[in-house]
Amino acid sequence: MKMKHFITLSLILAGTLATFPTKAQESVWTLQTCIDQALKQNIQIKQSELNIQVSSINTAQARSNRFPSVDGSVRQSFGWSNQTDVATGSDSFKGSSNSSASASSSVVLYNGKKLTNSIKQAQLDYEAGKLDLEALKETISLSVMDAYLQILYAQEQVSNSKHQIEVTEKELQLAGERLALSVISRADYLQIQSQLADEKLTLANAESLLEMNRVALMQLLEEPLNEGFRIAEPDLSLLVNRKLTPNPDSVYRIALAIKPQIKSYTLKKESIAIGIDLAKADYYPRLTMDAGLSTGYYSLTQSSAFAQQLGNNINPTTGLTLSVPIYSNNKIKNQVQIARINTSSAELDLKNTMNQLRKSVEQACTDVSSAQKEFEASVEQYQSNVESYAVSTEKFNQGMINSVDYLYQKTNLITAESALLQSRFNLVFSYKLLDFYTGKPLSL
Repeated sequence: MKMKHFITLSLILAGTLATFPTKAQESVWTLQTCIDQALKQNIQIKQSELNIQVSSINTAQARSNRFPSVDGSVRQSFGWSNQTDVATGSDSFKGSSNSSASASSSVVLYNGKKLTNSIKQAQLDYEAGKLDLEALKETISLSVMDAYLQILYAQEQVSNSKHQIEVTEKELQLAGERLALSVISRADYLQIQSQLADEKLTLANAESLLEMNRVALMQLLEEPLNEGFRIAEPDLSLLVNRKLTPNPDSVYRIALAIKPQIKSYTLKKESIAIGIDLAKADYYPRLTMDAGLSTGYYSLTQSSAFAQQLGNNINPTTGLTLSVPIYSNNKIKNQVQIARINTSSAELDLKNTMNQLRKSVEQACTDVSSAQKEFEASVEQYQSNVESYAVSTEKFNQGMINSVDYLYQKTNLITAESALLQSRFNLVFSYKLLDFYTGKPLSL
């Protein structure tokens, strides 16, 4: 029976384990899943979300400060004193107790609109914090897209390098046969062999670059290193050479209206400007209203019991307090000046952010124009080298040129192919960056 149970349990475990994906079965990561994962796991985003929660609490507290505060207290005290008995004339050391309870409440009726402005400032800080979080998410998403494209670029480099090695290996085999027939010299054969070694080194470098790019993306996603990590390979042909002519002023106006960092610094400037009114509020009188209720019991009062004393000793109070600032050693004046300086600094921060955005937009538009020209030139250069290489291959096979001239043409083709690949990905990234500034979602 034990053996049967063991076999049954083994079959159940085997079936269960088969339902779990292994590394080789892991799903392919698309750009969107990568962005979603990065936004979910990023520590800076989580810290920013916590800061927003604190800001929300501060806003709620600023609103609550408008309402009265209520405090209650009870006290029990004991005392001893030397007392003389009137009937006998003798002295004795006797103890007494005193119980009291009180409740008090106060509310600010006027303080130069300080409470109202504090609420406005807290709300602005809360909204600015949410916009800062949005800007952070955009920055991280852009970094993920860049890393994603770098992997695609490296993968194509590896693929091209492998293809070149396959071609060269066939050429080396053919050269070996021709060397055996004394059609070419050993020097020609060694030249091709050397070319194959160089191409294998190029492949090794391309594979190393691919692995580094994979690691960079996984780190952005806060994913542990995983050999089974793979990304989807979208068709980028539709994204290439859209022949755009972006206008920097138009793109800048769009970005200025939608980018969260601009909105955030605008709100921060408004919040800091409120600091001037908050500082000036200390120039004005402060009016508060308070009310209280107290009662007590004294043990040496023999005429009434505990409950009766508490009822008889109820003492309600109410009052208004007007505090008028007369002289504060220039403290209020200096606070107002500092608030004005902070406001000027906030205006400069906003202006600097706008300038940085304008420069980034201008650079992005320039990059699009340059990348399009570079891509068109690379296509032309590549096509020209393809034709030259085809002619050189035919001549080399017929023994009309030596290996040096043939490999020179092949090297030119490899260089042109690499330049075309680089220009294509530069163009795609420049398009995506332009889309980013015009509010279009990041997608491939």
